[in-house]
Order: sequence, then structure tokens, then C-alpha cells
Amino acid sequence: MVSRRMVLAAGLALLAAGCGDDGKDGPPGDAGRIDAGLVSALKPGDAQAVARSVNAFGFDLLRETAGARPNTVISPLSVATLLAMVLAGAGGDTAKAMARTLHLKDSRDVRVGALLQELADTKDVTLDVSDALWSAPELRMHADYRDFVTGKLGATAKEADLAGADAAREIDGWVKERTHGRIDSIAEDLGLPSEDAVLVLLNAVYFLGTWTTQFDPDRTEDRPFAVPGGTPADVPMMSLSEKRFGHAQRDGYAVLRLPYGKSKRYGMEVFLPDQGADGLEAFLGRLDAAEWRVAVGALEEQEVFRTALPRFELSWSLGLGDALTKLGMGEAFGGGADFSRMVDGGAALNAVVHKTYIRVDEKGTEAAAVTGGAMTTALPADPLVFEVDRPFAFTVSDRETGTVLFLGAVNDPRG
Repeated sequence: MVSRRMVLAAGLALLAAGCGDDGKDGPPGDAGRIDAGLVSALKPGDAQAVARSVNAFGFDLLRETAGARPNTVISPLSVATLLAMVLAGAGGDTAKAMARTLHLKDSRDVRVGALLQELADTKDVTLDVSDALWSAPELRMHADYRDFVTGKLGATAKEADLAGADAAREIDGWVKERTHGRIDSIAEDLGLPSEDAVLVLLNAVYFLGTWTTQFDPDRTEDRPFAVPGGTPADVPMMSLSEKRFGHAQRDGYAVLRLPYGKSKRYGMEVFLPDQGADGLEAFLGRLDAAEWRVAVGALEEQEVFRTALPRFELSWSLGLGDALTKLGMGEAFGGGADFSRMVDGGAALNAVVHKTYIRVDEKGTEAAAVTGGAMTTALPADPLVFEVDRPFAFTVSDRETGTVLFLGAVNDPRG
């Protein structure tokens, strides 16, 4: 029986439409530590190819976790990057099962590091992706594994007494710093301090973006939102009038893209099932990476007479062990696990914990939008209205690489 445990966590924070100076305060991500020659040595399109793998895994994971709570917020990028660090140390059937679950072609896929570098290459939003690992002093970690996760994924690596309270405090401090205070702890969720733990791996993703066209707080008002199985709830509804956004009407749902910053490279896609359709749960059953790619590809910029989106703030956490096992990587948990490319002796994956935070708000004054609306003298014959007054799904994505950074389903914006 394997007695040594690897404890993993994917901790992330998304702060959409927050205040500040484009996030120059606080710690940077770890992309600068990645081997500088990595991107230049790869073929054009490699980052986009691995982004499709990240997205496919993310939508798989959403389907396994969406029923656990009324609302769900996950980061495919965060969980996939973390598991890519673990996969790099796996061998045999464990490596095959993990690579298949993550939709990656091999156990040490350097394209993941290339994707992290490309995502970080932006001044329009703040996007910090950080990796770290702490190992017990007695753990005999292979040098080539350490070199891969530090050089190709930008992780920091250090030794720590994982049975002591100091290590738990240090890990929580790292989480709080790397998520800019939006998530302040994870050690207790992982069972730390622990005599059994020999390795802790963490990933954190922090995103900060301001809308290209911001909402006016003076126009926000309580409006009914159709929560499932109950009386409609009044929620603060932000609104815009007569603005141009990417929009597509698909079979059974509509999608609208709200961009961030001047370049509009990053944006939030809101997926709204049609009124009278089977609802969000049924919609999520058909929303996979291929459907997402087709829907986003179908977006056409057009004038939206009225755009209404709830203001919401959510925190979410879940142990992912059961979901990952159902997705096919149960081989990594328990006595049969093979991590011989990482450490000498037996080791097994014990826990994977994911914690998220998201806030969507108006971000300042929308004076130009209100004035623009007032200047219109006549309505179109069939005005396009996108009012999110019922359960919806959303993604936050990078248009350049096609990466889904965050993925969620909201049944109740009140949290």
C-alpha cells in the first residue's frame, strides 16, 4: 500500500471589471521563468493546438462538476496546468490515462509552457499564472522532473516540512499573494499539516479586465431573474443601450461577447438558452469544446438595442478527485499509481482541490453609452435585445489563442 501522498490544489481568482491601473500592483505570474527558447522552437499554431486540449478538458470537467452546487466557476487553464505538472512525473498506464483525460499528446508536453507564455503577452488585461511545489526533505525527486516543471512550466520548487504548521502558513500566504487576496487559504482544504504528505503542487490564475464598453452604475436596477424551481428573484441588473457587440443566434441559445480593454483580445462570452427551452442543465449537456468553438466563430458584430447582465459575485470550491476519476484518470489515485518519472519509491495522487472567485460589475461610469442611447431617434423594426434574466453559462477567453480561461454556469446570481 502506498503511504506517501501527493497533495495538489488548483487555486485561482478571476476579478472581472475591477478597479486599478491594469494590475501593475501585486506579484507577476511565472511566465518569465519559462525557458526563453521554448516558443521559438515550436511550430506556429502549437499554442492554439494545446489550447484546444485545455478547452476540451475544461468542458468535460464542467459537466462532471456543474450539478454539485447551484453555481459553478472553474478555470480549465488552472486545473489543466496543474495536472500537466503532475503528468510530467507519471509513467506507464498512469501517464496514458492522465494524458487521455487532459487531451494531451504526451506526458511532457512543452506546448503547455508555450501557451502560458503567449497568454501572458498582453498589456490590455492582467493575467498572472503561477505554479509552485513544496516537497518534503526526505522525498527523492528526480532532477529531470524538477528541471521540466521549473524550466518548461515556470514553477518554483522548494523543500518544506509538510507536517508542520509553518509550511501550511507559507502555502496559504502564497495562495493569498498570487490571487491578490481573493482566495486566502487552501492548506486546510488539503489536510495540511500532514505527516503523510510529501509533495504539494499549486497553480494560481489571476485575471483582471475592464470592459471595453463599461456599464453605468446609475442604470443598474433590481430586475427579476428566473431562478430554477422557485419564484423569480430580484437581482441587480446592469444595462447598456445601442452598443455593438459580437452576437450569434444558435439552435436553442444565443451568445454575446463582451470584450475587455482596447484590443478586445480577451472577452466574456455569455450563453443564454432560449426562453422556454429545456434550461441550463440541458444546455450544458451539449456545450462542449467543439460547440463552443463553432459558436464563438459564428459571432458577428451588430448593434444590440439593449444588453442586460446581472451583477454578481461568487466563490466556489470543490474536491475534484471523484470528477477526475469519472473522466478517466482514476489510475493516478491509490496504490497502483505510477509516478516513477517524478520520484523514487511509491507515490500516489491523494487530493485535487479547486477554489474560485468571480465578480462581475459595472467598472466605472458609462457616460458615453447613455449619451449614445439618447441620441437615437427611432427604434429598429426588430430590435436585438440580449437580457440575461434566466440561468446562463459564461466563458472568459482569449481570442488570439482560443483559450478558455474561466468557465461557469450561473443559476442564481445571488450566490
